[in-house]
Amino acid sequence: MLLLAGGIRLAWVVYALSEVGVADRLAAGPLPVAELAELTGTHADALRRLLRAAASVGVFVEDDEGRFALTPLAEGLRSDTPESIRMLVRYNGAPTVSGPYQEILHSLRTGEPSCQKVFGMPLWDYLDVNQDAGDFFDETMTSMSARLVPTHLADIRPERFSSFVDVGGGHGAFLAELLRRAPGATGVLFERPKVISGAAPVLEAMEVLDRVTTAPGDFFADPLPADADAYVLRAVLHNWSDDDALAILRRVRAAMSRPDQRLFVLEQVMGPPNVWDHAKFLDVDMLVIFGGVERTLPHWRGLFDGAGFELLTQPATGRWTVLECRPR
Repeated sequence: MLLLAGGIRLAWVVYALSEVGVADRLAAGPLPVAELAELTGTHADALRRLLRAAASVGVFVEDDEGRFALTPLAEGLRSDTPESIRMLVRYNGAPTVSGPYQEILHSLRTGEPSCQKVFGMPLWDYLDVNQDAGDFFDETMTSMSARLVPTHLADIRPERFSSFVDVGGGHGAFLAELLRRAPGATGVLFERPKVISGAAPVLEAMEVLDRVTTAPGDFFADPLPADADAYVLRAVLHNWSDDDALAILRRVRAAMSRPDQRLFVLEQVMGPPNVWDHAKFLDVDMLVIFGGVERTLPHWRGLFDGAGFELLTQPATGRWTVLECRPR
């Protein structure tokens, strides 16, 4: 219980070590603290103390000579591996996360996001008016979703379709992956104007710029591009309440007119009670920061039914998955 209750301390230790890039410096092998401190621009004794705390739970390891090295857990803090979660660790220490969590009692007592109390505005408005925070958020979401791309592409099978609309698709990295798997297809990236302005370099680097149309807009106020073969909502709906998620789904449904069209919702499906499930902790993020919610499969079915969709697949629970729907 002491470890659980004091876990916030460990989280900050791991955050600090990630921020200065300790794991990257140890990729080639163990190093003494003095050398590691010089490479990371840190105070040697302070670094030793943080590493010692992290090593006590298996994040890094200290050898008999006082050198520190990577462990399998610490490998995840490297920035150059496909399974890296360094960006997520850094994101967890960012003011957009740490600030609202410091006011978690506000959410517990009111059911409202404490983000509003901390920043005086919803998260999305804060990201729009704070360039650095917005850029870091977008970078984090792109980085963290990259490792899931192969699994999601295998489930979607994009080669079946000739046109896509990615709704709320950030800078378009996932849309680009869809188009690379479907060489003859075209895509539309629908996103907030401030975000979509950064899409061109990403699309150009992924060699699909000539096949993508950018459509700046607000999915609560503006109609979506009509009659594409497939629509994608990737990690969008969990950011919103049921009423707002239903409104977004209905916007997508209004853009569809054929039974052969598909909607792909890429989200977590919460698993059964009393077992480990990352979605249950992400759900607290949704409560405190975004005002959204993670959902069970019956919950998802209810939303789809209310928006005029039929769920075609039996998605896995307890991890990110693909829910394939067709218009009813």
